[in-house]
Amino acid sequence: MKIQVKISMAEDCQELLPAKAHSDDAAFDLRSRCDLSVPVGKSTLIPTGVFLELPVNYEAQVRPRSGLALKHNITLTNSPGTIDAGYRGEVGVIMFNHGPDVFEVKRGDRIAQMVIAELPEVELVVAEELSATLRGGGGFGSTGKK
Repeated sequence: MKIQVKISMAEDCQELLPAKAHSDDAAFDLRSRCDLSVPVGKSTLIPTGVFLELPVNYEAQVRPRSGLALKHNITLTNSPGTIDAGYRGEVGVIMFNHGPDVFEVKRGDRIAQMVIAELPEVELVVAEELSATLRGGGGFGSTGKK
């Protein structure tokens, strides 16, 4: 069963409608609605012209594009970014430039990917203690591997 997600585009942005490049892709490409520069070592909010109405118990995840990461050292500051079902504002992409040069974004450039994901209904239950595991509380490099 296909889940329907309502989408609206900002004025004069119809050609920027998110789309999958291939039918079996996991994500929809998000495009920039304007020309902007992303300075070296800085984050810049890039507007997409996209507005969503997600069903309850769904989210949209905004993720980096691997080609931009590999070729230009561009990533997303909050990755993945979460768009909640109740949000009705414009989808924005916070790009960060790890590269040595200013990164120029042009209107229509593919700048990020958007995955629509179903969220399980979860109830947090307060417990006096948690079950034991082999790993325990080990984290942040506790395996000793570099």
